[in-house]
Parts: sequence; structure tokens; C-alpha cells
Amino acid sequence: MLKPVHLLLPVGAFLLAFSAPAQQLGPLTVEKIMRDPAQWLGSSPGNVQWAEDGKTIYFNWNPEKARRDSLYRLAPQGGTPRKVSLREQQTLPATSGEYDQRYTRKVYEKDGDIYLLDLKTQRVRRVTNTAERETDPGFALQERALSYSRGGNLFTWDPATGETVQRTDFRRGPRPASAEPTDKGEKYLKAQQLALFEVLRGKEQDAKARQRQQKALARLRPKAIYLGQQTVRNLRLSPDGRYVTYTLTQEPASEKTALVPNFVTASGFTEDINTRTKVGAAQTAYQLGLYDVGRDTTFVLGYKDLKGLDEQPAYRKEYQLQAKAPVPADTSKAARKEKPATELRRVVPYGPFWSDNGQQAFLVIRSADNKDRWIVALDPATQQIKLLDRQHDDAWINGPGIGYDEGNVGWLPDSRRIWFQSEESGYSHLYTVDVSSGQKKALTSGKFEVQKAQLSRDRKTWYLTANKTHPGEQHFYRMPAEGGPLTQITTQPGGYEVSVSPDEKTLAVRYSTSNQPWELYVMENKPGAKMRRLTHSTTPEFESYPWRAPEVISYKAQDGADVYARLYRPAIGQPQGPAVIFVHGAGYLQNAHKWWSTYFREYMFHNLLADKGYTVLDIDYRGSSGYGRDVRTGIYRYMGGKDLQDQVDGAKLLTEKYDVSPQRIGIYGGSYGGFITLMAMFTQPETFKAGAALRSVTDWAHYNHGYTDNILNEPYNDSMAYARSSPINYASGLKGALLMCHGMVDTNVHFQDIVRLSQRLIELKKENWELAVYPVEDHGFVEPSSWTDEYRRILKLFETNLRNVPPTGRAAGSSGN
Repeated sequence: MLKPVHLLLPVGAFLLAFSAPAQQLGPLTVEKIMRDPAQWLGSSPGNVQWAEDGKTIYFNWNPEKARRDSLYRLAPQGGTPRKVSLREQQTLPATSGEYDQRYTRKVYEKDGDIYLLDLKTQRVRRVTNTAERETDPGFALQERALSYSRGGNLFTWDPATGETVQRTDFRRGPRPASAEPTDKGEKYLKAQQLALFEVLRGKEQDAKARQRQQKALARLRPKAIYLGQQTVRNLRLSPDGRYVTYTLTQEPASEKTALVPNFVTASGFTEDINTRTKVGAAQTAYQLGLYDVGRDTTFVLGYKDLKGLDEQPAYRKEYQLQAKAPVPADTSKAARKEKPATELRRVVPYGPFWSDNGQQAFLVIRSADNKDRWIVALDPATQQIKLLDRQHDDAWINGPGIGYDEGNVGWLPDSRRIWFQSEESGYSHLYTVDVSSGQKKALTSGKFEVQKAQLSRDRKTWYLTANKTHPGEQHFYRMPAEGGPLTQITTQPGGYEVSVSPDEKTLAVRYSTSNQPWELYVMENKPGAKMRRLTHSTTPEFESYPWRAPEVISYKAQDGADVYARLYRPAIGQPQGPAVIFVHGAGYLQNAHKWWSTYFREYMFHNLLADKGYTVLDIDYRGSSGYGRDVRTGIYRYMGGKDLQDQVDGAKLLTEKYDVSPQRIGIYGGSYGGFITLMAMFTQPETFKAGAALRSVTDWAHYNHGYTDNILNEPYNDSMAYARSSPINYASGLKGALLMCHGMVDTNVHFQDIVRLSQRLIELKKENWELAVYPVEDHGFVEPSSWTDEYRRILKLFETNLRNVPPTGRAAGSSGN
């Protein structure tokens, strides 16, 4: 039930929320809950930011029910939120940017130009004003200058003199060939011509004089570095100005990309959308380049001594054991010499990251197969690296604060220790490592995840968001920089997104519960301080319905793991009633939590189902976020294994504990949830009598590389993983009623996926399935009419096959395809 929040609400917000007469939502229907949410539910504040002087909070909001959100401003003391005019927005500093070490200045990019903000006076100084775009601003040369990139080159600007200096001269294409002949015959002919003709000798002398003059001028310019077919990015100048580091990228040779036809267009012609390659396609190659300005020399960093770089993935051993016995090895000395060296895996470098004193740097290096992450100290003078930490995972590296790039990393103020997040313990926690001694220390520990971490401006305190109290709760904490007890700042159950004011005395908080959408609050940065509510976004119509706060429960899976889920129960249960299991998308996502879900439409649909007598179970299956490494990687090499078994175990829980008929259980979900629905309907037909698979992956060999390669490796290297994980291989097992829905301009899971499965079902002579297509929808539906049509079909599927059948009856098939 929706519980009132006993917090102060600004008068202006009350007037905004209650100026119109209340309209009762009444009995829930699909048509009501799938309307444009901005028009009847309300639009929550988002993208909350403090002004640099701490006197104003900015956020995106849409209380006017416009087509899109607008920028609003509000004093932390409260009052009426005010829309920020376009003219005022043009004068505001960008929210992103880089601060100097003392937090006295901020450099940022806005509309392709660079600006410098004095935080004490709030004076803004424009650094560039060009038609060409400048990016990646930062402080350089011990913070005496600013750096930025333009046109693939690095520049610095001195605030004291206004002088701009070009620091690199990268040029596309190969180095120009020398004008001097290299062939013996050509050399002879040139020498003969010069000996015979005085006019040619004079021209030759003039040309050499010009060359000497150009060389003298070139000494005052950066070295010309020719890139060939490579491109350059991530240009960084060392604090002393001696080195420029950069990332070289080499795109693969032309790869075939999938085209998605767009049929409903303004032109009236079908237009093809060029999307992506498929898993296993060649990927971009990366190198770290280093330009030694003092020696006027360039280097490319090597990694051959990196520990574990020559190790092959563990899964390959399974195929090696299955291979035929090898020919007896030749153990002669000659044979040993001819044995090929172990192939080194490709890597992707990130950084370097320089210490405050500018004397040390480190890199984060990740293997291209994402099974290793190394943190190494870098000595640019010798191009040597020193291992500080290696995180290896036979599955793949990821987790809060780790991600797929450099992750959440930095220097402590002593310029001696690096901090980073790692899943070494099985949960993402904060660590430090000493660059000199290599000593590593865990700052946090326990069976919970540090989901966000940042140092205070004086770098004496950590601000953390973690699920320490419960996997389904987020709270804001502080902790001394050296580690120690976590002090919990927020107290009420739910979810928190916290933005700390510049003076770090006040918190702007986006807070929600499972049945109350996100609102903006403000509170002191003190444990247990009261929150003051600044916005009221929901409408009287939305508030007129008693939205359920679903129970967050846990149960034991078949293998003994704890599985968490949201449970919706009907107000008046019926013996052996129907039930629906919802499968969230994305795989690595959490939905069994106590804050407002991104699946808010599905949340409202579950309320509707419960009103009709259904029990609904929303499971955080294996692969979900919020529960540590073992749950995150529980789907490795077998999607449709433990993640599907968690759904089957959930169905068993419903029948054993919540008086649900085993003959009246359905399942549905979108994207990854659609994939699980297909696997459930094809491989567990005795458990699930009806299913709705929305925008589903039907064959993982046709999905993208970035997501799929981590979990299933490449299809040509791990064909078994793809064979057992792809629903299209199990389509012959369909018995219950199946509804499939897919957008025709889906650039994520292509419409081709569902077309291929449909053809498979036709050839298998299956009749109890239907396909609904949505011509104007991408992966995430936008149009209310599409949402309404889709969920009307889902409700009809369940009503026909689950609710309107006897508890012991067989589910009827849906009508045709």
C-alpha cells in the first residue's frame, strides 16, 4: 500500500500537485496504465546537480506534462522550483569538467569550446572560440596551464600569458617518401645531371638550403607522427611536460554489418539502418603510444612480460580433452627449438593516471577477452611497467566500480598509493596498493557490494553507496580515507542517489521506495538527519490507487544458492490460483529491490494481475546485479542454465508455499527476459503453460560482441556454449501457448532474430504460437499505443490459458500464428 511520507513539502509543490481536481484511477486496465506516463503518472526529477557555489540545485523535471523534460532550479532551503530559461542555460558552466587539486578552478568544455571557471569569484574565462571542436580539457604542467584536444592533436594554454602551444603533430597516412633516389641507377643519373648542368646544381643548392631552414624551424615544433591507418585519442601530457601519451586504435578490415529495414518513414521509402557486426567479428586493436618530447622519439608500449598474458582461457581445456590424441611428440633438441611460442592475448590500455606530485603514473590494462585486469606502474623514461595488482576471472571481469574500462581508480593524496575497486573477495570492495612496496590493503569487506565510491574534496573521507543492510536496499555511507567502520548517513528503507554539495555539508537526494517514484530531497550530511522533500511529481490520479509494496523474499535454489525476488499477492487469494513469473531484462540488472523500479510499467501491470487474482513473482535470477561475483557470473557458458533453473525453482515455491496451481503458471519478460521465456517454454513445458517473449534473443550467435563474448566466448571457439544457450535449438519442445512481440526497427536485438525463430516454428509445424510486430518500435518501446497493444495481448494470453481454466486443467493453445 502507498504510505504517506511525513516530510515537509514546499507550498509551491503542493499547489502544483493539487491544483487540478482529483481523478480516480479506478479499477486498473491496460489502457489506463500504459498511457504516456508524463501525462498521468508524473515525471520524477533527474540528473540532479549542485551549482558550483552550492546555492542552487539544478535538475531535469516535467511537471507541465510537456513532450520532454526541462531544466529546473531550486534553492536547497526549498521554495517553488523555477524553470531555467534557455538564455540562462547558455551561461551555466557544464556539469562535467576537471577541478584542480585545491578545488579553486574548474576547466570544462561546452558546445565545443573550452572555459575556465574561478570557483571563488565564479568568473568564467573563455579559452577557445573556434569552429573546430575542442575536447578533453584538463590541467597541465603542474596546473600552470590547461590542456585540450583539437583535430586529433594536443594543445596547452597558459592563463597567465594567453599563449597557446601545440604539443603534438599527428598526421593521417604514411610518412612521405624521400625525394632522394634510392635506386642505384637513379642515383647515377642524378649525379650525372648535376655534374653536367650548372643550372641544376644551383637549384639543388637552393633546395638544400630550404631544407636546412625547415629543419631549424621544425626543432621549434612538435615531431610529426604519421599514423598510417590508425587513429589517435586519449592524448595526455605528463605533469612535467616531458611525455605525451596517447592511445592508437586500428579498426578491423571491413566487416559485414547487419541492416535493419525501416518501413514506416516520412519519405515513404524503406530506409536501411546500418547497425552492428555479430559476436566473433574482428575487434578494434589498441596500443599505448608514448612521445618522449626531450628525446624527440616515439615508442609503443609492450606487454610481453605481463603476468598471465600468455595464459589461455580455462574453457579451452575442455575442447583440448575432447580432441583426438596428438601425434607422439618429437623430443629431440631440434624439435624443441621449432616449438612455436605461446600466443599472447591482445590487451586494451587505459591511462596513464598521474600522481598529485607528478612523479608517478599507473595504467589499467585489460585483456581483450576480458578475463584479466592488471594495474601496473609506468616508468615513461624506460617504457617499463611493474605489476601492482592482477584480477583474473575464468568467466569475465566486471562488477560495480569495475565495469568494462579502467573502472573507479585514483591516487591517494600521499602520491604513493593507488585506490581501486575489485571483486577479489567475491564482492566489489575498495582496495589500495602501495606503488613502491606492492602492499595491498582492503578498505571495505563483507558480503555486500560497494556500488559507488568517491573521495571528499579534502581527500580525508570516502563517500560510499552500498547494499550493506540488505541486497535490496541502497544506503549512503562515509568512511575514513584509511578505512574503518562505515557510518550510515541515510536511514529509511529504499533507494538513494546522493549528490554532495560543494562544501560537503548538504546532500541533494533522489529517494524512492518500491511503490513511490523518485522525488528530490535535501538533508544535512549527518547520520540520521531528516530529509526535506523539495518536489512532488506524482498526480492525484496516480495517488488514488493503493499501489502495492511488493514483498522482497528469498528462497533456496536447487543448488543451494539464495535467490531474491519481489512477490505480489492478490488481496483475496483463491485456492490453487494462477501465477505469473516476470523475468527482468539486461541479465546483469537488479529488480528485487525496495526502490522504484525502472520497470514501472511492469510494476503497474503486476498490480493489475494481482487485482485479478494472480500471484506474481519477479526474480533476480543468476546473472543479476547486486549479489556479488558468483551470482553475476552464474550464467557463464550456459545462458538458460542456472538462470532458468531459478525460474523453475520459483515456480516450485509458488506451488508449495503460496497455494498456486502447478497447471496455471505463466512466464513473461523482455530482451534477456524474453530469451528466458523462450527457454522456459521450449525446455520446461510441464512447468510453464503460457509465456510472452518480448524483443527476445533467439540465437546468441546473432547478438553483439561486447555483451555476448564475455559470457559465451566466441562462437567458433566455444560452440558448445552457444548450442546449449540458444532457444532456436530447442523450439521443438514447445507445448504451451506462446506469444512473441518484437519491434521491427530494433537495432539491439534485431527483428531478424524473431523472423528466424518463426520460420523454425513453421517448419516444426507448431501451431500454438503467435507473433505481434511493431513497425515503428526500436528495442525499448516508446509509443503508448504500442505498449497498450503489447500488454493487452499479454493479458489475454494469461487470462485465456491460466485464469480461465480449471486449476487442474490443461492450458489451451492460442489461435494460430
